Amino acid sequence: MGSWFQQNFVEPGKLPMLLALAAFVLTFAITRMITRLIRAGKGPFRNVRPGGMHIHHVVPGVILMVIGGFGAVGSGRHGVAAAVWAVIFGMGAGLVLDEFALVLHLDDVYWTEQGRKSVEVVVLAAALAFLVLSGYSPLGVDSLSPEERQDRVSLLVSLGISLLFVLVTLLKGKLPMALVGVLVPPVAIIGALRLARPGSFWARRFYRRRHRARARMTLRAYHRDRRWSGPRRRVQDWIGGAPDVEPKRVATSDPPR
Repeated sequence: MGSWFQQNFVEPGKLPMLLALAAFVLTFAITRMITRLIRAGKGPFRNVRPGGMHIHHVVPGVILMVIGGFGAVGSGRHGVAAAVWAVIFGMGAGLVLDEFALVLHLDDVYWTEQGRKSVEVVVLAAALAFLVLSGYSPLGVDSLSPEERQDRVSLLVSLGISLLFVLVTLLKGKLPMALVGVLVPPVAIIGALRLARPGSFWARRFYRRRHRARARMTLRAYHRDRRWSGPRRRVQDWIGGAPDVEPKRVATSDPPR
C-alpha cells in the first residue's frame, strides 16, 4: 500500500492535488453541517455578525484561496510546504464554492432554489479534480504518443479538434459536459453531436428555421428534465439541505374606489 501510494501520488507530484481535493470536500461537508445546524437552531454555532453585518464564509474562503494559491505557485509540487499550501487552498475553495450561488446572483440565496447551484458546482469541481488525479489530462494530451508530440502539426490538429468539440458542446448549452470533455474528449464528442439545449446559443443561431430540430430538442429536453430532475434534487437535498419553501403569492386586485 505504501509503495503504491508513493508511486502513484508522491513521485508524480500529485500529493498536493490529493490533499487539496480532500481539504475541499471535507471543508464543504463541515460547512454544510454547520450551516444546517444554524438553520435548525441547534448547537453552539451562530452566524458571524460583527457590527450587525453578516460575514459570509465566502470572505475567509477568498482569503484562504489567495494565500494558498500564491503559496502553491511558489512551492512546486513536492515537499511539506507544497502540501500545506494545497490544504489551505482546498479549504478556501470549499468555502467559496459553497456560496457560489451567492457570488453568481450577488444575493443571499443560500437556502433558496437558486442556492442549489452551489451544490452542483461543488460536485462538478470535485469530479474534475478526481479525473485529474486519475490521470486524465486536458484535451487528451497524455494519450498522444511521443512521435505525435514531436510532430507539431499532428499535435496542433489533435488539440484543435478536441477543443472544437468542447466549444461546440459549450455553445449547445451543456456546460458540465464541456468541462468534463476537456479531460475526457469522448464526452465532448457526444455532447457536440447531440441536439442542443433549449435557449442555448447554438439553438438560437442554427435551429431558427429548423422547426423539426427545434421540436425534437424541446421534447428531448422535457423528457430528460422530467426523468432526472427528481433524483437530482433529492441528491442535492441530501448533500446540501433542502431549500426553504417559498410562500405562494396570491394575486389580488385593488378594491374599487
